[in-house]
Amino acid sequence: MGISSQVMRDLNRIVVVGASLAGLRAVQALRAEGFEGDVTLIGAEAHSPYNRPPLSKSVLNGDDDVSLPGAEQLDDGWLRGRTAVALRLAEQSVVLDDDTVIPYDGLVVATGARPRRLKNHPSGVHTLRTVDDALTLRAALGAGHDRVTVVGGGFIGGEVASTARRLGLAVTLVDPGPYPMSGTLGEQVSRWLAGHHERHGVELVPGTRVVSFDGGDRVTAVRLSDGRTLPATLVVAALGVEPGTDWLEGSGLKLDDGVVCTSSLFAEGTTTVVAAGDVARWPHDLYGGTPVRVEHWSNANEQGAVAARNLLAGPDAARPYAGIPSFATTAHGARIQTAGLPHLADEERVVDGSPADDRFTVAFLKEGVLVGAVAVNAPKELMRLRNGIAARASLDALTT
Repeated sequence: MGISSQVMRDLNRIVVVGASLAGLRAVQALRAEGFEGDVTLIGAEAHSPYNRPPLSKSVLNGDDDVSLPGAEQLDDGWLRGRTAVALRLAEQSVVLDDDTVIPYDGLVVATGARPRRLKNHPSGVHTLRTVDDALTLRAALGAGHDRVTVVGGGFIGGEVASTARRLGLAVTLVDPGPYPMSGTLGEQVSRWLAGHHERHGVELVPGTRVVSFDGGDRVTAVRLSDGRTLPATLVVAALGVEPGTDWLEGSGLKLDDGVVCTSSLFAEGTTTVVAAGDVARWPHDLYGGTPVRVEHWSNANEQGAVAARNLLAGPDAARPYAGIPSFATTAHGARIQTAGLPHLADEERVVDGSPADDRFTVAFLKEGVLVGAVAVNAPKELMRLRNGIAARASLDALTT
């Protein structure tokens, strides 16, 4: 829902830092709302904004289509290949890596996140965040290696493992949990996922962490926290991400696992700075003000536009962002979808289908109220539970 021109604040220059999905949606929303001032989009990559979910799936399998609708409409206000290195909050300006200073009346922080890395990172160890990362890894997967070691069984690690198996490579998947994604999907779905990986030929190494890599110029093995060493010549380090807030250190913004925001996405204590996407941490009204930071496509897609509209409206007229967190992933042909925040639950219950049939849905409840859902090959049931989450319903209310 948009805002009317009658309530739009008097802003002349808006700067958007971060040219991925959230930043693109912010720029599109500003223009859609009739903002006629200057918009400067600052992006660290030389590429046009692109879709990241295919990077760990179809791109590794040879499909280069990562286009985002609307990216071709960006105007001359887009600064490619430039990185913001500092924010001068009092002066309302952003400093770039070439010492250029960009003033603003309003600022959208959409600098996303970066992959976590271990201290030593020899050749042969890959992270996967950008299209260039994906193309480099694709070349490595086709370079004659017979095995890939994936460190971390989250959605990136799981998708890489699935793609590598489809390409005919042996896969070892090392994960610190008892089952892959146990903290995200809950015990029943993650246990099913472990078996699903194994049925498709993935060797699981659970309950341990990679603490370092052996090798000088090139990796030869991974060292585990339980003392074991696994030979490895091709490694994908899927260790999760950290919010891209380095450039904001010392700026005066409150930082705590991201930019700390109000429920309407204004950086706490400011009236001219909003944040969106992986970098934003805000109190979610649907969950009693629990602070959340969501790293998935749907959140960035929605939040960038909401943050931009709220920036135009101003804090007093801004609307809280209470989108239901959700993401989807694919593992060896199975579609896994989530809604809400399953990790907040004190109970999980299979409400449809069966893990034995590779089609089932799990409801997550806190004090009897739906707070999350995970579905395996069951999109319609997930949508029903998603509606229940939005209504703060109980399972009984959902079935009557």
